Amino acid sequence: MTLSIHLFPCLNDNYGLLVRDEASGRVATIDTPDADGILSALEQQGWGRLDLILNTHWHADHTGGNADLKARTGCEIVGPAEVGRVAPLDRIVGDGDVVMLGQTPLQVTATPGHTLGHVVYRSVADGEAFVGDTLFALGCGRLFEGTPQQMWASLQSLAAWPDATRVWCAHEYTAANARFALSQDDRPEMQAHAGAIFAARAQGEATVPTTIGVEKAFNPFLRAVDARDFATRRAAKDSFRG
Repeated sequence: MTLSIHLFPCLNDNYGLLVRDEASGRVATIDTPDADGILSALEQQGWGRLDLILNTHWHADHTGGNADLKARTGCEIVGPAEVGRVAPLDRIVGDGDVVMLGQTPLQVTATPGHTLGHVVYRSVADGEAFVGDTLFALGCGRLFEGTPQQMWASLQSLAAWPDATRVWCAHEYTAANARFALSQDDRPEMQAHAGAIFAARAQGEATVPTTIGVEKAFNPFLRAVDARDFATRRAAKDSFRG
């Protein structure tokens, strides 16, 4: 099984993600931040089709293109039940389900916290994970609906994945996250990691994907010792103005 992944910026700070199963040629978009942008990227890649929408959660910058893409491509829309409140949804998935993209099985893991129904998708064989707004490079999603305990448990489930797993998140927040991380962690290696991020962003380079191993080493939320510590760090990040 081999996946090709195409990342492209859209909206203000979102990333679009197209995923192609090379064996079958079937293509999925992870969420639908910008229908026109997704169709343009498909054309530029020469992939010529869209078979699946894989929604991670219901927020408008992740579901806003569902209806348009469904009408224009006939693709199947897969996601957690909460998506159906705001956008078209063909198949509901939850924790432990498997979605096939051609010959590639994508495991579904429930990650409540940012929203109550948030899910992520992972190809175990390829070591690729599409995590929406649960985990960011040096950050995690705000707790709009869930509790700190729920988000802590969700992050722990992701941290249990192999360190080499590549993590594709949905936003370019890494420079801001790095500034907060430096306020919590003054290790020389943290300073070097943050410096590399700032240099990359100054050149307009993406900081996505990251890896589970890198996040376990530097992400202040994965470095929390327990749910209480996580809650303290999340509250500090919410009010951070650095």
